[in-house]
Amino acid sequence: MSDDTVTLTIEGEGSYSIPKGKRMILALREEAATDQLHACGGKGKCTTCKLEFIEGEPAQMTEVERDILKERGLTGVRLSCQLACNQDMAVRLVSRMEGSGRSDCGSTPAAEIFPDPVWIDKE
Repeated sequence: MSDDTVTLTIEGEGSYSIPKGKRMILALREEAATDQLHACGGKGKCTTCKLEFIEGEPAQMTEVERDILKERGLTGVRLSCQLACNQDMAVRLVSRMEGSGRSDCGSTPAAEIFPDPVWIDKE
């Protein structure tokens, strides 16, 4: 493993080498080819891209992520559209297209976290 990559392990899927700093939702789509939902296109508005951390949960989150999780009363999950792959991580996908009734996972998210992230310590 080079200094330019991290390992993303997805329960039931495998382990993947991800470019360090890559947006989590894009790593799940592109490197891991999962059916992780992201109905709002990765804008931090819908919470369909939620996942659970098994190991390596980042200590920081965006204000957008904190606010929407709090507003919806969601605990124990993070939003893959508001995370960057900056360290080795192990996750469990809990919001997948299979069984969702949706015809697609969502529009392709931008390369960068949107809106511009304001990082805060995870509460």
